[in-house]
Amino acid sequence: MIAPDLLAPQRPAPDPIARDYLLLALRLDRLIPGLVDGYFGPPGLRAQVAAESPGLPSRLRRDAAELRARVAAEVAEPDRRRWLLAQLVALETQARALDGDGLPYLDHVSACFDFTPERIDEAVFSGAIADLERALPGDGPLAERMAAWDARFTIPPDRLRGVIDALLPGFRERARAMFGLPAGERLEVSLVRDQPWSGYNWYDGALRSRVEINTDLPTRAADLLGVLPHETYPGHHLEHAWHEAHLVEGTGRLEASVLCINAPECLLSEGLADLGRRFAVPAAEEADLLVEVYRLAGLEVARGRAAAGGAAARAAASVQVAITRATAALGGVRGNAALLRHADGASHEEVLAYLERYLVATPDRAAKRLEFIEHPLWRTYVFVYFEGERLLSRWLERVPPEDRARRFRRLLTEQLTPGAILAEIADPTATA
Repeated sequence: MIAPDLLAPQRPAPDPIARDYLLLALRLDRLIPGLVDGYFGPPGLRAQVAAESPGLPSRLRRDAAELRARVAAEVAEPDRRRWLLAQLVALETQARALDGDGLPYLDHVSACFDFTPERIDEAVFSGAIADLERALPGDGPLAERMAAWDARFTIPPDRLRGVIDALLPGFRERARAMFGLPAGERLEVSLVRDQPWSGYNWYDGALRSRVEINTDLPTRAADLLGVLPHETYPGHHLEHAWHEAHLVEGTGRLEASVLCINAPECLLSEGLADLGRRFAVPAAEEADLLVEVYRLAGLEVARGRAAAGGAAARAAASVQVAITRATAALGGVRGNAALLRHADGASHEEVLAYLERYLVATPDRAAKRLEFIEHPLWRTYVFVYFEGERLLSRWLERVPPEDRARRFRRLLTEQLTPGAILAEIADPTATA
């Protein structure tokens, strides 16, 4: 396989601010493996850092602070300056934690994301669970009914690849029509195991992504309609490809050629990817698309006598839509659980029970969620999905429905921050 760096287009050398930002991120990644989620910048900088001895956290902390001062004094473009400053606060915060002077958990999270997450009132979860009680057929404990329902609509492993291949062209075409596609973008999807996440986009640069779908847990039909657009179109792949084409190639902002975990860009990236489901799977078409997934997966509800006239599949899809709506309100459970574990000092067992209760989850699914929450890298990241989508939903809904695709496209082509999004929400004159 050809190394991604060798496939990257030849670009001019980065300006000193961008160069030092890239070097800082790459050096910090030596101490926090996985902090750099993707790199398609100048290969010489990566080689330079690889040849160095790993830097001391105290040195990198000072480098981040000094670079912030330079950005404030030297970067003229307001959006670029704001983006760099917010990113550098996050990198400095992570270096500070390594230096033994870390902030309390919630303060650390807030500094990393340019945004302070909120603990969600558990009455919201109780209301969603009541909605699930009404939506799910049958008697008995809700968790058992949910598990039985999920088992009926789990995609057989040998059919999963075919379902993905059938769905992707439709998501891509819809994204092309609404947001455009950079010329030459492409991706590949593979199935993996033994990961703490359900899906992941590895962006290699040159407009290419590798998307991995984790099969540790059974893949439910409805979940695939979330995770696939999230990782592909109009989610992470389209976002990264447009950032490379527009920000890096178009405007020469080479700092955008490194993707950093636990930084403000992540809150918007995951919020964008979750929000993208609304465009990939419009509410009016969701039930019909579920029926098609049932058929592609060869599920019992879509074949044989059960499928007479398609009535059974359509009825099941309608129930699933109601379940999906109800479970969306449980998105804040993981953030609450993280605060319980890392801010309040609750035990592993206490948080596991909390996840089982409020996610209405089987023990194995709750344990998978807690694995993510307790992971050294992802314990901070856990907030970005729910909080990111909630923030961007408020921002999107500030404009009329006919302008929302245009506003969403700004996330694909501009250097925005959570702070900038909040400022636009607060500004009644802000337009799409």
